Amino acid sequence: MPKRVMTVDDSRTMREMVSLTLRKAGFEVTEAEDGRQALSMLKAAPVDVVITDLNMPNMDGVALISALRQDPKWRAVPILMLTTESDSAKKAAGKNAGATGWLVKPFDPVKLIDVVKRVAG
Repeated sequence: MPKRVMTVDDSRTMREMVSLTLRKAGFEVTEAEDGRQALSMLKAAPVDVVITDLNMPNMDGVALISALRQDPKWRAVPILMLTTESDSAKKAAGKNAGATGWLVKPFDPVKLIDVVKRVAG
């Protein structure tokens, strides 16, 4: 059974690029446009890995990670931040919220697949 990944980004183009890359590598992918939509979708259909942008309307990536990490069933699920931000304070905020890793846009498809495979187990 393929590993399931959710990509969360307010940019439809970015969601589609991540989804296409991961689907080609054999992952099942769902998409959400912000943290709030992701939370409601994840309640209905859990995934093996979450990839989230940092800056989004309604609920940003750090708030999404914090919300997921407060729920015991999401404590061990890998959550990767995929963002244009490379600021060390923002990285620290992501790590403190419980992010598993940090990838910078524009992403390298080979690297993205490699990281997702590694964290998905």
